[in-house]
Amino acid sequence: MILHKGETLFRQGESGPLYHLKSGMLKINRVHQDGSQILVNVIVPNETFPHHSLISPNPYYGTAVALVTSEIDILPEEEWYRELEKNPERYRFIAKLLQDKLRMMQQRIDQLTEITPADRLRKLQAWFDSYISPTALKDILTQDEIGQFIGLRRETINRLLRSQSRTGGHSKD
Repeated sequence: MILHKGETLFRQGESGPLYHLKSGMLKINRVHQDGSQILVNVIVPNETFPHHSLISPNPYYGTAVALVTSEIDILPEEEWYRELEKNPERYRFIAKLLQDKLRMMQQRIDQLTEITPADRLRKLQAWFDSYISPTALKDILTQDEIGQFIGLRRETINRLLRSQSRTGGHSKD
C-alpha cells in the first residue's frame, strides 16, 4: 500500500494488523485527553511495527501519519501470531527487530544528551538526513515536533533554524 504525506495509517486506540515499512517515514503521535499531541516515535524503512504488538496484540499506542510518501506492507495479525506459535524461531527475528529499535533509541538518547541546543538539532538533522535527504527536516516536521523530539521549546527551534539559515550551518536548512 502507498500512503502519501499527511495520510493516516492507523489511529491511537484502534486495533488491527502489524505493518512493515518498505520505504518512506512515518511519525507516531500520542493524543492526550485535552487534545494535545506529542511526537513519540518515528518509523523508518525496514521497521515492523507497532513494536509493542510484535509478540502479542495490543491496541495502537498512537496515531501513525506519513511524513513522506511511504510504501507499507500489511501483516495480518492472525497470520502473524499463528506463525509465531508454529515457528518459535521467529521470536529470534522479533528480538532482532526490537534490538534494532533499541539501538535507534540509543541514538535518540545521544541527541537528547547533547549539551547545547544547537548540537541537539544538528544531530537530529544528521539522523533524519540519512533517511530523507535531500528533503530538510523542517519540511517534514513542525518546529513543535522537532522540539518535542529533542526536548526543546518551539521558540528555541525557530531561533536555531533562523541562525542556521543565516550562517549556512546546515546545508539543508
